[in-house]
Amino acid sequence: MAARRRVGRESSETRARILECAEQLMLEEGYAAISYRTLGAKAGVTGALVQYYFPTFDDLFATMVRERSERSLNELVKGLATDRPLRALWKYANHKEATALTAELVAVANHRKAIRAEMAQAGEKARALALEAVSRTLSDDRFLDEPISPDVLVFLITSTPRMVAMEQSTGMTTSHAETMAYLERFLDRVEPLDDKPDVDPTNDG
Repeated sequence: MAARRRVGRESSETRARILECAEQLMLEEGYAAISYRTLGAKAGVTGALVQYYFPTFDDLFATMVRERSERSLNELVKGLATDRPLRALWKYANHKEATALTAELVAVANHRKAIRAEMAQAGEKARALALEAVSRTLSDDRFLDEPISPDVLVFLITSTPRMVAMEQSTGMTTSHAETMAYLERFLDRVEPLDDKPDVDPTNDG
């Protein structure tokens, strides 16, 4: 039986640096720029050391998905525990760096089944947490003059900003501002912010 290849410690600072540089490289140049050589140069280590920590690119990309998802979910859980879960979802979905990285990882997943499974698992976990929180607070709200379920609302709030970001990355802008403004007005109605400036109706000027 062949000996199992040694893999570097998960607590290693070098490993963390490699992952950080992998995210930066993907954001700057796209996932196609990732190789042991380019990632090693970015992290200031040898390509062989990168491969020591991540023997395959599936190992690297799957770890990126898991660790990025864990960080995002920790922040999301804090927001969902408040009385404004939709606001927390809106902030979560509008994180531009995370959206850009997710788009690159989706491109990777189109060619790697293991990464596709990791992303689906992370996405389903976030969706389940969001549905639980929104179901707890959503009252008889309506969207486009129809009652709206937590499932539909969570999908709209999380998916729209990401689609806007992906389209903008190609140069498209039509309908984006109008759609985002519409959703902002909806959020102002169902989860108004306390810190919005008050308007004095007696003040004419």
